[in-house]
Amino acid sequence: MAGTPDKKPHFVEKIGIPAALFWAFVGQLLFMVGDGVEAGYLDTFMLHTGHPQSFVNELFTFYGITVMIAAWFAGPLSDLMGPKKVMWSGLVLWAILEVCFLVFGLTPNNSTWILTFYALRGFAYPLFAYGFLVWIAAATPTSMLGAAAGWFWFSFSAGLPTLGSQFARFAIPAIGEINTFWCSLGLVVLGGLIALLFTREPTSNRRLLPADVPARQIFLGSISIIWREPKTLIAGIVRTVDTSSEYAFLAIMPGFFVDHLGFTLGQWLNLLSLIFLSNIIVNLISGMVADKMGYRFVVAVFGGIGGFITIPLFYYVPLWYPGNFAAAAVVGILYGASIAAFVPLSGLMPQICPREKAAALSILGLGAGASTWVGPAIVSLCEMIFGVGMAYVIWTFAIIYLLTAGLTMTLTVSSEARRFTEEQEKKQGTP
Repeated sequence: MAGTPDKKPHFVEKIGIPAALFWAFVGQLLFMVGDGVEAGYLDTFMLHTGHPQSFVNELFTFYGITVMIAAWFAGPLSDLMGPKKVMWSGLVLWAILEVCFLVFGLTPNNSTWILTFYALRGFAYPLFAYGFLVWIAAATPTSMLGAAAGWFWFSFSAGLPTLGSQFARFAIPAIGEINTFWCSLGLVVLGGLIALLFTREPTSNRRLLPADVPARQIFLGSISIIWREPKTLIAGIVRTVDTSSEYAFLAIMPGFFVDHLGFTLGQWLNLLSLIFLSNIIVNLISGMVADKMGYRFVVAVFGGIGGFITIPLFYYVPLWYPGNFAAAAVVGILYGASIAAFVPLSGLMPQICPREKAAALSILGLGAGASTWVGPAIVSLCEMIFGVGMAYVIWTFAIIYLLTAGLTMTLTVSSEARRFTEEQEKKQGTP
């Protein structure tokens, strides 16, 4: 149970990590580093081995779809089996499918098996990662939920893509691209085993809903919660908006900075690294701040209104100060921080639906997966309506982020939900 003394309980509790879950956070970080190794070079590897861009796009599209589905499934499966079994399933599935991907797909350069095993592997990491998020929600005191959610997203995004890509950057010149893929398997397995074998917190070993609730009801409940508790739908929409601009900008901003503004590719990559670094740091800080200032306040003000301000700045400041990397870096860092300010949603949802924490979080997972295609879809829609023009895309996203600020303020916690949470924490002896 969160709050149980561990090797260094005072230190980890002070920085917002439930002491009983410390090794699970360490394992999560290593797992996501392994999963993120390919993020920086799989697309170029595929192009350099003779595959057309259309195939690469198809590969990532199918992968994104399976990630989205698994992100939703992690919630009801955790209710049914317990989070730890879901995480074990994700780890084993990742390892088996990665071996198949490398042995039957990449090594012989077989397009059919590359597409098949990579798409199927998309089911794996969300089961591990979002199963762990459900575990955090089930085992963490309400007073620490924001900080714990911040540490979850810190370990998630520090690994995928940041440290994973940096690992590949140094490993590829030393051991080659294929061997680097094999190293990613080793990191994932090591991280998964650390998280699952070294963490003894008991909540994860049992199903989270009563035994008399049938499986069919659990899975239907993870969807019907949208209309039974409309606030989960609102939160899912807000979560979809959160990283939608990030996925859109990864597609359109490289050309804008390099081809239009005259930045070198190296400068763009350095700028991207600063954005991700800012995002990682504020992932952690925003959760801690939310525990003090309020979850809705942080998401609405720093996330929604922050995005409304920083997205246009990220576009206009480099235009106003052409070739000025420092100016572009400042607004890029602010943009990365505003995206990270949505992290407290993961701490807020279990408080809104304390009886169905996993189902509520599954909607956030669904939103996170949906953002991978919603962002590019908004770009395409803007081009259909307004024609080609970056300014239309920028202001569309800015207005959407402003709307999320208003939506977030409707995500209140009812007095009944507060009473239920307090009663449960008293029963568990959680401080």
